[in-house]
Amino acid sequence: MPNQRRIRKIDAPPKIEGFKPVGIKMRQLDKVVLLYEEYESIRLIDYENMNQEEAAERMNISRPTFTRIYKKARQAIAKAMVEGKAIIIEGGTYTTENYWARCKRCSRITTAATPLSHCPHCHSSDLNNLHQPE
Repeated sequence: MPNQRRIRKIDAPPKIEGFKPVGIKMRQLDKVVLLYEEYESIRLIDYENMNQEEAAERMNISRPTFTRIYKKARQAIAKAMVEGKAIIIEGGTYTTENYWARCKRCSRITTAATPLSHCPHCHSSDLNNLHQPE
């Protein structure tokens, strides 16, 4: 019997929602989805320069599970680059300790320990809640 699937821990949301090739309108592009945990694996290994053991521990998952997530992330990014597709960062099986919200006015993402009612950057109350801790 397989082990129960652990929810992957994410420190913070990406500052962007995705990438697209230059010069092509978004509506004309096919898309590749990069899950939040896949984004986090790329961030920890390639940006934070952690090894896989450290990154797996940070995400609260086993090293083999981390390796599978990281491989899938690299494949998605390679597919988007080679085939000229947009990358959309969304979804997945993850948890975080903070609330995430994107301001609809200034487009910035904010994280906070408590629910947000106003953007701390532009003070707008028009927020899109991206994640609530469980």
